[in-house]
Amino acid sequence: MKQLTMIMLLLSPALVWAQKSKKQDIASIKAMTGCYKVYFNFAETFSPQRDYEYHDNYASHAYEYVALIEDGSDKLSLQHLLVIRDTMVIKHWRQDWIFQDTDLYTYDKDKTWKPVTLSKEEAKGQWTQEVYQVDDSPRYEGSSSWIHVDGRNYWENTTDAPLPRREYTKRDDYNVMVRRNRQEITEEGWVHEQDNDKVLRADGSDKLIAQEKGMNNYNKADESKCAAAKTWWAENGAFWADVRAVWAEVFDTRKTLAFETKVDEKHLYERLFALQDDFKGDHDSEKTKAEIRKAIQLYIKGDIQLASK
Repeated sequence: MKQLTMIMLLLSPALVWAQKSKKQDIASIKAMTGCYKVYFNFAETFSPQRDYEYHDNYASHAYEYVALIEDGSDKLSLQHLLVIRDTMVIKHWRQDWIFQDTDLYTYDKDKTWKPVTLSKEEAKGQWTQEVYQVDDSPRYEGSSSWIHVDGRNYWENTTDAPLPRREYTKRDDYNVMVRRNRQEITEEGWVHEQDNDKVLRADGSDKLIAQEKGMNNYNKADESKCAAAKTWWAENGAFWADVRAVWAEVFDTRKTLAFETKVDEKHLYERLFALQDDFKGDHDSEKTKAEIRKAIQLYIKGDIQLASK
């Protein structure tokens, strides 16, 4: 009995620390929600190729609303919505945060993602950040720990990803971006800092084409600047919940995922946004998901077949 009591006394501080740390993690994730003026900046910094022609720096800015659309103890989901000229809303990327996640998908190349399983020990205390495209298809994900030290709160990870939207229609000299992401909470809002390798992956080897630095600054803005985004999500959120549910069926197969870029000259996001408009104001979830399955199925390569329900 004394031995058991001693063990409990030894474990208690570690348990309290783990609970406190997780609360800090969740607070940091939630701190990324709200209305922001965002400044996107990217610059190529290095290339091992002596004759490489550096591409122009990229800079843009917009208001962005980050909505907390799922709030659980082990999963939080943040939907980003761009606001252009105060009235135009564009569905942007989504980031899901999963605590001690062991089932991941990692990017290989050429619109192909492979399932990866972590051990419970590898995932212990960590959060997986899953990043999704505008049509809620996969983009990249990685597992790391949030760091809370010396008044700083940040999460950083290195993972492979497809080309960013700002380049995938303009470049064919590389096919994988090795992303070093750091997301840090600041007094002004938060910063998404990146140190990226642009890599040509072929025949089992990687060739570095160039490196770039990225700084996306999310500065807190008056909530009125994101009013249009809140209205848009209230009108369309149910449709995109159905899209996420169908994608979950795809991910649950735990098979290698490969996708077509276009089918009949259309991107998947074009079909899904058209469906969103078709079902606006008359939302029947089962009917909606049936049509979403048909749309996503068109783009899936291989033997994955979504069941009709």
